[in-house]
Amino acid sequence: MYPRVQEGVRYRMEEGEIEVDSILPISFADITPELARESGFKGVIDLLKVAKHGKGENVYLVRFHYVPPRGKLAVPRGPARRRAARAGVAAGRDPRLR
Repeated sequence: MYPRVQEGVRYRMEEGEIEVDSILPISFADITPELARESGFKGVIDLLKVAKHGKGENVYLVRFHYVPPRGKLAVPRGPARRRAARAGVAAGRDPRLR
């Protein structure tokens, strides 16, 4: 059995994505109370309740980070577009992004 995620790949969530930073094969002995707490669990038992799948013979430490959804800038239309142009905002550009 092999991990079902890949390093460097982003996976969609309801809002935003997670990006896998690293995948490291470890043994059950490597799952310490400190690692469980660092991963957001109360302890090893709580971690295994969530993380163990199937036979659980292969163990991987998957590190990832959250990527928030990208905001989309609206392009003004009609009179608002003209007001934006007069204010120095080129059509479709936001001066805050410079």
